[in-house]
Amino acid sequence: MSGYFILAILTLAFVVTFQIAKASEYVSVLKGEEKAFRQNNRINAFLFIVFLVLGLIGAWWCNEMFYKKTLLAQPAASDHGEKVDFMLLITIAVTGVVFFITQILLFWFAFKYQYTEKRKAFYFPHNNKLELIWTVVPAIFLTLLVGLGMFYWFKMTSDAPKDSQLVEITGKQFNWLVRYPGKDNVFGRKNYRLTDASNGNALGVDWEDGASHDDIEATEVHLVVGKPVQLVIGAQDVIHDVGLVHFRMKMDAVPGIPTTMWFTPKYTTAQMKEITGNKDFVYEISCDQMCGSGHYSMRGVIVVETQEEFDAWMASKKPQFVTVKEAAAPAPAADSTATSKPLAKLN
Repeated sequence: MSGYFILAILTLAFVVTFQIAKASEYVSVLKGEEKAFRQNNRINAFLFIVFLVLGLIGAWWCNEMFYKKTLLAQPAASDHGEKVDFMLLITIAVTGVVFFITQILLFWFAFKYQYTEKRKAFYFPHNNKLELIWTVVPAIFLTLLVGLGMFYWFKMTSDAPKDSQLVEITGKQFNWLVRYPGKDNVFGRKNYRLTDASNGNALGVDWEDGASHDDIEATEVHLVVGKPVQLVIGAQDVIHDVGLVHFRMKMDAVPGIPTTMWFTPKYTTAQMKEITGNKDFVYEISCDQMCGSGHYSMRGVIVVETQEEFDAWMASKKPQFVTVKEAAAPAPAADSTATSKPLAKLN
């Protein structure tokens, strides 16, 4: 219903605009082309100033209305995320200054230098100095921004500290599979040919590898606050993307090509609930790469907690190898003597 309403409004706006244009043509014929031209020119020049003022007020109003609903109103939840926010603020500052200067000059010049019989247009085809300025200055700023971005990018994707927590995240249509190494802090090897979700091996882990016997599989990502974590990221079918909006990080999940990134969580989930004032707050994993019809539903949950809480959670989980073996073990045979003794008493 709302779609038809919007279409009706757009149609009405088009009809009104068309009628105004036709009326303007008739007025021009009645008043004379030259007089109508000068009048319309003054009106259009004035409207440029009105549009400038209303546009700037609208930009300020939108910022006041919606800023608190953006991620910038919340602190970055990781150390690397703070650097990403810093780069974003620099970019907004530089481009914002350029935007306001150019837009104000654009609309002001349209008003100030409107057509008049007393002014003759000045033909200004080329100026080497101006060309050099507006080519070199943007190039310098862009080089600095790109260089800063690459510096932080290499830092996020470099080798993580030795005491880092390891978490493997694998994307598949349309959910995330999560694996943790056991006490040996080593993941068991995988082989895609062994993938068999119906028998408890959704990740294709090679159970012949002893390192896999203590690996934990889960549907949530649990991280320790203040401890570096390295994410080992992959995919089983198409390209996905691990998007961690609250940590200001993302990384492609590519089939057959593991990717990694690391960061240090700064706030627990409980602390972020207090910071945001949202008792239902959760850290999320989103898929930031269109991956199919169910892309919108590919959401994961991250829990950031203390070391004690994480250890307790890990202790409550059973290694996937044990779960698979228990499911495959034959059921114990029934004891036939258990029913024969009561029957003997009846005789």
